[in-house]
Amino acid sequence: MQNISSSINEHSLNCNGTIVDLSSPKIMGILNLTPDSFSDGGEFNNETSAIKHAEQLLKEGAEIIDIGPQSTRPNAEFLSSKEEIERIGKIISLIKKEFPEALISLDTFYAETVKFGYNEGIDIINDISGGQFDENMFKTAAETKLPYILMHVNPTYETMHDKIKFQDITLSVNQYFSEKTKQLLEMGVNDIILDPGFGFGKTVEDQMKLLEEVKYLGFGKFPLLIGISRKSFIYKPLGKSPLDINEETQKLHQKVLEQGAKILRVHDVAEAKKTVEEFLNKGRIISGMPF
Repeated sequence: MQNISSSINEHSLNCNGTIVDLSSPKIMGILNLTPDSFSDGGEFNNETSAIKHAEQLLKEGAEIIDIGPQSTRPNAEFLSSKEEIERIGKIISLIKKEFPEALISLDTFYAETVKFGYNEGIDIINDISGGQFDENMFKTAAETKLPYILMHVNPTYETMHDKIKFQDITLSVNQYFSEKTKQLLEMGVNDIILDPGFGFGKTVEDQMKLLEEVKYLGFGKFPLLIGISRKSFIYKPLGKSPLDINEETQKLHQKVLEQGAKILRVHDVAEAKKTVEEFLNKGRIISGMPF
């Protein structure tokens, strides 16, 4: 990371005046504040445990911490924005005070939660709804001038996990990205990150196809975030638990990095860090660059 300058290239993000260079992939560590997330529910939903976990994520190599006050797994408890804000409390500002170099991403589909998070010091908005669950989200994102993670998802909260068999999943996701990024850019959101939405309303077959075609998503105009950590489309076909698929997940991480993914959203930061380092080392060997 470096201080803000006048030139921002297509592989950078302006996070509250800090320029984040994405020429090397970044790791986003997941910090769930929820009691009902599918693999770590209830572990970090108080200030002490949340800050301790944030410290661990940073030590293991995360540069971004993604704070989630609400679970979006199937059949999860639905929270209002007010309830999200109450659950977050002072956790964002405390992490910022303790670890000022850490970038904080806030995982919410509510504009009011974003406003609260912005005042507490967040650096990135991570909206799983693509602005579809709150009509004020895009406007609020533009007002904050923060980078915005645009995820592909079905149009409503109630249908977000309904499995759809797309005629061409990559084409459908790109059409969605094209429409939404046009809206965002017109409203003044300049830093957009694309998330294909693994685990949301897609068949196993379509998700595997997407993994093979990551390089075509967004036509190279925007950085890509990939979030496949502990997702059921990986562990269920293997008859394994979400905590028992690290080897398979890292192989898939390697695959998406080779296709240009810039951010990996993960639970297991240390393992993902090794994968990123292997990817970068392989690139240096191929290019003949010194270590």
